[in-house]
Amino acid sequence: MQKDPGCGAPSTPTARLRRRKGSTEALPEVDKSNGDNLLVNDRNKYKSFLIRTYSTVWMIGGFTFVIYMGHLYIWAMVVVIQIFMAKELFNLLRRASEDRRLPGFRILNWHFFFTVMLFVYGRILSQRLVNTVASDKVLYKLVSKFIKYHMVTCYFLYIAGFVWFILTLKKKMYKYQFSQFAWTHMILIVVFTQSSFTVANIFEGIFWFLLPASLIIVNDVAAYVFGFFFGKTPLIKLSPKKTWEGFIGASVATVISAFFLANVLGHFQWLTCPRKDLSSGWLHCDPGTLFKPEDFALPEWFPEWFPWREISILPVQWHALCLGLFASIIAPFGGFFASGFKRAFNIKDFGDSIPGHGGITDRMDCQMVMAIIIDQIIMNLSYEEQRDLYTQLGQMIMERAIGES
Repeated sequence: MQKDPGCGAPSTPTARLRRRKGSTEALPEVDKSNGDNLLVNDRNKYKSFLIRTYSTVWMIGGFTFVIYMGHLYIWAMVVVIQIFMAKELFNLLRRASEDRRLPGFRILNWHFFFTVMLFVYGRILSQRLVNTVASDKVLYKLVSKFIKYHMVTCYFLYIAGFVWFILTLKKKMYKYQFSQFAWTHMILIVVFTQSSFTVANIFEGIFWFLLPASLIIVNDVAAYVFGFFFGKTPLIKLSPKKTWEGFIGASVATVISAFFLANVLGHFQWLTCPRKDLSSGWLHCDPGTLFKPEDFALPEWFPEWFPWREISILPVQWHALCLGLFASIIAPFGGFFASGFKRAFNIKDFGDSIPGHGGITDRMDCQMVMAIIIDQIIMNLSYEEQRDLYTQLGQMIMERAIGES
């Protein structure tokens, strides 16, 4: 009889390597109440807390550095994140035994990936690319030709991949190949639907990328901290360690942070100005009415010991409150969706690239939901239309206030 390696068998290097590679596999569920899985009852929670904190500091530091470098570097960061997300998701349903019988099949997945990337970013960055090379006649002609035939180029690249897929179909492998074909297209939708909105927001002004991303980070960290120290009431079965205390505490912290972060970020023209080309460097522009401070009189019931009777507020701070509510109430459901998805495939994390956090996809689940709502605010209206809408709403409010008085 073979000796059970879990019952006193020596730990060989091969066994240790096998355990390390299987780190994303979920542990079998035990028959315990949901409360036993809460962070406050986790014996190893302080060790996990230190690892998670260390990784978080490095991620926030790297994120801050990229923001400082500017629009192009932020876009490059988003592209790298997309590639890692796609890699993690491609590997999720991959079967090594089947792939060995289909040489070159994985290359086809990446062919579709980069074709869609060319299509998405070609549309978003085409005009900015023209503005960048306008002074060079040769480059201008090449770029103009690329933009003119951009849709046709992407179409034929996709058709080439489609024909490639058909020609690689192999007997007794049809089910696996078609499931991978469908899985690839689902990944492309998940990765590029939210990321394309994110990149569009970046070039409309770093503020519209940085504020929502920061709110998700604040909400995630606050939920972990409140759940770590005070979590007692389970929130949802899909995520056994999520608690109502963490959810509510994080919501309050996120809304408050949104109001003050919008004020801090809104004072930097470099963050609020849109980028019209693909050059680097600091920007200077008219910030617009959303980023011009207005004096706001405090209500009479406010405590008399408070030293100010008027405070200066940016109009965008009121919008930030709505973003804070969305980031704290709706966006976490992206994380719940990811949790349910992982449970369906019996895995703990999408990857292990970030110690204490899992993979890149695990960190981007809530960002996917947040990016789409920001796109509806920014991309569907031009700057002039946003300004006109804001002015008209202000006039309507003033007229209504005068009428009621």
